[in-house]
Amino acid sequence: MTEKRSLLIRNASIVTDQGVSQEGELLVEDGKISWLAPKGGAAERGVPAGVEELDAEGGWILPGFIDVHIHGGFGHDFMDGTVEAIEGIARYHASHGTTGLLATTVTQSREAISQVLEAASTYRAGAMPYAQLLGVHLEGPFISPKFPGAQNPDFIVEPRQEWLEAWVRDYPGLIKLLTLAPERNGALELIEWLAGQGIIAAAGHTDASFDQITEAAGRGLSHAVHTFNAMRGLHHREPGTLGAVLTDNRIHAEVIADGHHVHPAGIRLLAAAKAPDRLLIITDAMSAAGLGDGEYDLGGLGVVVKDGVARLKEGGALAGSTLTMIDAFRYVLEHTDLSVAEVSRLASGNPAKRLGIDGHTGSLASGKDADFVWTSPQLDIRGVWVQGRSVLS
Repeated sequence: MTEKRSLLIRNASIVTDQGVSQEGELLVEDGKISWLAPKGGAAERGVPAGVEELDAEGGWILPGFIDVHIHGGFGHDFMDGTVEAIEGIARYHASHGTTGLLATTVTQSREAISQVLEAASTYRAGAMPYAQLLGVHLEGPFISPKFPGAQNPDFIVEPRQEWLEAWVRDYPGLIKLLTLAPERNGALELIEWLAGQGIIAAAGHTDASFDQITEAAGRGLSHAVHTFNAMRGLHHREPGTLGAVLTDNRIHAEVIADGHHVHPAGIRLLAAAKAPDRLLIITDAMSAAGLGDGEYDLGGLGVVVKDGVARLKEGGALAGSTLTMIDAFRYVLEHTDLSVAEVSRLASGNPAKRLGIDGHTGSLASGKDADFVWTSPQLDIRGVWVQGRSVLS
């Protein structure tokens, strides 16, 4: 990690909301983007004395990736409940282009989840030198026993609004997203309360019918986690959870784009239904990300990683992923008709809008935070900056 410096980037394909600026130029000052311009812009606008210059060699400058569903990486899990684990995860995923993320929990005890919230609150009060911890995503414990996936069934409980009220009181503004099964007793009331608090209510690990999801969306449900996975599927006479997610424009959808969780045709279907504004790429990465094959733990459940695929030792269910955001980005680009600029929206702009932070990050524009990724023309990571600081040594 380096200090914030003035930086002029030349000869880049710069992705913005308006399209791609070929051979573009970009100036960073005081952690912000001062300006973006076509080739020759620096000569017109002038460059501060002593500015560092970088030739992007025709590569891409992309907005930093924002991952709203991630459990860990490089041997660390957010459920470790420590500042050290959070920094380890933030550092590893920053090296793969992630500049902001939500610490995602698993279905565990109230005490274990509270420990994560405490660690996250402490970490956010510090410098956050790598990927920014934007808040917490509570995945469970208010999910369906019929679709536990890799969640520990011993800790699945019906919705407890009093738990959320206490957490919001103790950690105001920290919880950004909650995954639950909308069909469970008390879920609709909790969804309505969450919406009133500005917390995204998400359907996941759910056996909800089409009508139940539709009713929940009317109460404030606006998100679906790892779409296709751990939810009631599509049938032509009962479209189920999936059918509601695909057809209800009030619901935004995540997808794990690793080629294991969802068939490429499923991703194309989801993109047709939800892109450009309502689709987000996520990793759902676990602690094994970056470490290779072996045996690991996820929320107290044993996991075996073989050939990069994580599965529970008991039952063989997929258990998160070993994915990084740049790999997900490349996968979607390869298996859909979306352009680099369109995929960038799924990885950066849409997550930023979901979290209400698009005023300062998630896209490249004058005055926004200098959160960006430099890649080769083939999308290999060459550099990553978070608020103007290089996070690659």
